[in-house]
Amino acid sequence: MPVKTKRVYDPPSPEDGVRILVMRFYPHGVKREAFHEWRKELGTEPELIWEWKSGAISWDEFARRYEAQISADPKAQASLDELAQRARKETLTLLCACDDETHCHRTLLRAMIERRIKRARNRFSVKKQTKLSGRAHKKKRGGE
Repeated sequence: MPVKTKRVYDPPSPEDGVRILVMRFYPHGVKREAFHEWRKELGTEPELIWEWKSGAISWDEFARRYEAQISADPKAQASLDELAQRARKETLTLLCACDDETHCHRTLLRAMIERRIKRARNRFSVKKQTKLSGRAHKKKRGGE
């Protein structure tokens, strides 16, 4: 299923699936009904977002440091693992207040989740191929 991104201020739609707020702080003027879950651990550290918004660091530097922040946090890692598992079965929409989706951590999060899904798919494929090739080898030797 897809992992989507959207502004938390955008109206919900049935295509959103599970709406997940991925901000460290609660957004102004948003009712609790606007989302299903709140994953604070996936929000940007205040100092990092301040540096990006003030122009002190580039977007590439922000992305690198944000991914390092998430990688260093066991709770965030567990949250990403869970979301990747769920995204294989249901549509997830990551929500943040940023106007520019291309320069928002929710887009980076989507990419991290999609990488996890791809790795899991590749591991499953390798295990399946190994299992199948093992059966073929046994048949050649007269086993099974």
